[in-house]
Amino acid sequence: MHLLNLGILAHVDAGKTSLTERLLHTAGVTDEIGSVDRGSTRTDTLALERQRGITIKSAVVSFPLDSVTVNLIDTPGHPDFIAEVERVLGVLDGAVLVVSAVEGVQAQTRVLMRTLRRLRIPTLVFVNKIDRRGARGASVLDEMARRLAVPLVPMGTAAGLGTRAARFVPGLGPSALDVLADRDDDLLAAYVTHGISDGRLDAALAAQTRRGLVHPVWFGSAITGAGVAELVTGVERLLPPASGDPDGPLSGTVFKVERGPAGEKIAYARIFSGTLRVRDRVPFGDGREGAAGREKGDGREKGDGREKGDGRERGDGRGEGRITALTVFDHGGNVRREEAGAGRIARLWGLGGVRIGDALGAPGRAAGHHFAPPTLETVVVPGPGADRRALHLALTQLAEQDPLIGVRHDELRKETSVSLYGEVQKEVIEATLADDYGLDVTFRETTTLCVERPAGSGAAVEFNKKDGNPFLATVGLRVDAAPPGSGVRFGLEVELGSMPYAFFKAVEDTVRETLGQGLHGWQVTDCAVTMTHAGYSPRQSHAHQGFDKSMSSTGYDFRGLTPLVLVEALRRARTVVYEPMHRFRIEAPADTLGALLPVLARLGAVPESTGGHDRAGVLEGAVPAARVHELGQRLPGLTRGEGELETVFDHYAPVPRGPLPERPRTDHNPLDRKEYLLNVTRRVGD
Repeated sequence: MHLLNLGILAHVDAGKTSLTERLLHTAGVTDEIGSVDRGSTRTDTLALERQRGITIKSAVVSFPLDSVTVNLIDTPGHPDFIAEVERVLGVLDGAVLVVSAVEGVQAQTRVLMRTLRRLRIPTLVFVNKIDRRGARGASVLDEMARRLAVPLVPMGTAAGLGTRAARFVPGLGPSALDVLADRDDDLLAAYVTHGISDGRLDAALAAQTRRGLVHPVWFGSAITGAGVAELVTGVERLLPPASGDPDGPLSGTVFKVERGPAGEKIAYARIFSGTLRVRDRVPFGDGREGAAGREKGDGREKGDGREKGDGRERGDGRGEGRITALTVFDHGGNVRREEAGAGRIARLWGLGGVRIGDALGAPGRAAGHHFAPPTLETVVVPGPGADRRALHLALTQLAEQDPLIGVRHDELRKETSVSLYGEVQKEVIEATLADDYGLDVTFRETTTLCVERPAGSGAAVEFNKKDGNPFLATVGLRVDAAPPGSGVRFGLEVELGSMPYAFFKAVEDTVRETLGQGLHGWQVTDCAVTMTHAGYSPRQSHAHQGFDKSMSSTGYDFRGLTPLVLVEALRRARTVVYEPMHRFRIEAPADTLGALLPVLARLGAVPESTGGHDRAGVLEGAVPAARVHELGQRLPGLTRGEGELETVFDHYAPVPRGPLPERPRTDHNPLDRKEYLLNVTRRVGD
C-alpha cells in the first residue's frame, strides 16, 4: 500500500483539529469523534493544548484508505507557533488548507498559501463550518480567488448554508475547464476541436493538482461530516504518494524532537530514501560541508556544532548514534517496528545529540527558513525561590523542541531572554515552565528584535607578537555588505594550507558567534566576512621537555583575537540598525480611511496603496512591528468598530532618525579593548 504524508494547515479557529478528528472517524480509526471543547482530541495531547483549545505542537496520526495509508500531521494555526508549521513543510507530500466559511481568508491563510505555492506542495482546500450561522459559499470562493490569487477548482457547491442540514453538492462547474485549460494547451486544443470527456478532465485535474498548479476546493463541516467523505476521495485520488527507494542510501530529516518520560530524546524523522533499522549506527547533523570556505549561513550558528556529551564529536557539526528503538504510525497509533523504509515517518530513540533540522544519513541541504524569524524578545524573570540554573536548563530543553525560541543567557546580569513570535507564545512558555518543571516565572516587557547590517566595507588585521597583540596569532578580516536575505558568508583569501585547519575553524566559528552582537548589540546579518591574513607560531618545545604552550599557538589564541579584529572591521564598515516591519492591510468603511491616515503617520506607518469594494475601503502599507499592537488598539475607535486589521512580517527597514535602539551585550565586550583583554586573559588564568 502506498504512503502519503499529509499536512493539515489553517488559520487559528478554522476547525483544523476538528477536521483531523472527523477524518480519523471517517477512516474507522476512532469510534468517537474527539472534541476540542471537551479536550478529547487525538492530536492535541498536551495538557496545555486541551486547556486552551489550541494546537501548540505538531502531531502525527495515521489512518488507512482504500489504496493509501495517510500519515496526517496536524499543525498549529496560531501565528505565534508558525515555527512548528515551518518544520513540517519539508516532510509533506501534500496538504489540506482549511478556511472558515464564516471568517473567510485571514492573514495566516495568505501566508500559508504563499509558502505552499513557493514550495510546490500539492494543496487541496477545504472550506469548513458551512453549518455555522454566517457561513458563506460563493462569496468565500470569490474572496479566496481575490485575496489568495491562486487558481481554484470548485469540486461542487454548498447547500443549506448556516444550518445543521448544510451539505456539499459534488460536481465540477464550467469554471473547472477554464482553469485547467489555461495551464494545458493540449487540453484547450482538444476542447476546441472535439470537446472534452469527463475522464480527460479528471486526468488533467489530477495531473495539475499533483504538480501544485491548481487547488481543488470542497465545502463542508468537520462537526457534521458534510463534505468530508468527498474530501477523503480527493486526498486519495489527487495527491501524489510518497516516493523514495527503500534500497537506496539512507536519507531523512528530523522535524520534531521531544522528551520521553525518562528525559530521553525522541526524534521524529521522515525517511526519504533507504531503510532505517534498530541497532543501526546513523550519522546525523546539519549537513553543512565544514568550516573555512563555506559560502552559506544564516548568522544563527554558534560554536562548532559540538556539545559536550551530546554525541556530536566530529568537527563538522555532525554526530552519530545507534538506533535503540523505533516506532511508525499505523491505524491511529504508534507501532513498534524493527525497521522503517522510504516514505515513512518514524519516532527514533538512541540519537542523544540530535536536533531539529538534522539530516539522517548522507549530509543533506540545511533546512531553509520559509517564514519570518521571531521579531520579539523578553527577559524571563525567575519567581521567589526559583533556581536560576534549573530555569536555564529548562529553557534550553524547550529550545531543543523549538529552536527559534533562541535562548540568550547574560552571565554579567544573570539574566536569560527568549525570542518570541507573540504574547500567546509567552503565556505558553510560562505555563509550560510551571506545569512541567515546577518553575514560577514572570516576564519583562516584550521588546522588538532588530538586526544590524554593514553599511559598506571595512578591514582590520592584528599581527602575531606586534602592537600589543597578546595572542600568538595573526588574523585579518574584511567585512563587506551583502544583499538582504543572504545571511552570513565566510570565505578565505589566504591559502587553506598556510596553517592548521583547526585554526581556520576556530576563526570562522568565532566570527559567526561574534556576529550575534554587533556594534549596537544586535545580530549582524547580510554580510560577507573574508579572512585576509593568517599566521601562527608553530609548535615548539625545549630540549628534552614537552610542549611549551607559551611559545606555540593554540585554538584559544585565534578564538581570543578574532572578536577584536572583527569588531574593528565592523567599526570601519559601519553598521545600520534595521527594525522589523509588518505589512498591514486594513479593511474599514471607506469614509473612515481619512481619519486613519494621520494616526498611521504618527505610528511610523507608510501607506502604499488604497482600494476597496462595495462600501468598504482597503488600505495597505508597512508599519513598524513595535507599533502593531497600538495600531490594533486604536483601530476600533477610528472605524466605528468595523475595521479589520491583518499584519504579517514583511522586511527590515533602517531605524528612522532619533536615538538608535541598543541591546545590552552578553559577551566580554570586544568594543572595549582594555576591558575585553582584562576579562579574557583573567579567565584563562583562572
